[in-house]
Amino acid sequence: MVNLEEKAIELRQWVIRSLASAGSGHPGGSLSAIDILTVLYYQEMDIDLKYYDQKNRDYFVLSKGHAAPALYAVLADKGFFSKEELLGLRKFGSQLQGHPDRLKTRGVDTSSGSLGQGLSIANGLALAQRMNGIEKNVYILLGDGELQEGQVWEAVMTAAHYKLDRVIAFVDNNGLQIDGTNDEVMAVKDIGQKFAAFNWHVLTADGHDFDSLTKAVQEVKRRKDGPSVIVCRTHKGKGISFMEDQVSWHGKAPSPEEAERALAELKEAL
Repeated sequence: MVNLEEKAIELRQWVIRSLASAGSGHPGGSLSAIDILTVLYYQEMDIDLKYYDQKNRDYFVLSKGHAAPALYAVLADKGFFSKEELLGLRKFGSQLQGHPDRLKTRGVDTSSGSLGQGLSIANGLALAQRMNGIEKNVYILLGDGELQEGQVWEAVMTAAHYKLDRVIAFVDNNGLQIDGTNDEVMAVKDIGQKFAAFNWHVLTADGHDFDSLTKAVQEVKRRKDGPSVIVCRTHKGKGISFMEDQVSWHGKAPSPEEAERALAELKEAL
């Protein structure tokens, strides 16, 4: 059985290495999402390289596509491609684009990057599963700043209207986006109340506590009366002391010296 805490630290190390090698990218939101991805890919989701090409499996939609380094680290560790390819992130000729591209990268279920579109895609996947008589889940990770996009709320209404109980959404609620805090840019206020108003089942979780995340996921997986969302309180740049809760690390790659410092911190945490 995988030790989730140790696995998350290992994945954070690869995120730092890949971003430092690229010299560009988004560490803050990748690091805040790692623990959510760890619980999903190593414990909760029915997805595996051996039967990835089959339709009868769970799907994952990374709607906040700028957190691609986190997803790539997971996919490499799961064997979809070699870990050495992580060092080619954002480089010419690499399969690892700055945002996920399902046509280039094995293991990526949907292309993303233009914020606000992921939930619509997840709804389509869930409807297709229903039409084909497949009882598998579609997981989606949204950013809290992404909730400022109007299309998100159209998709929220759609999922509720069609009672898409296989849609399980996570909100990476770290409170920061590229230009500052969410409240400064465009306040989203009580995220859970907003989803509840559209007849979603709402849970909250500590996005860095594996027991809290596991309990929430297992509860929503039992529900069969409509879509669910888990609002996860997280910290941007989680795991790296000088990056945590700092908006400046939204889209700035660490220098070689900063990467060395970050990796040293993560090594001490093991």
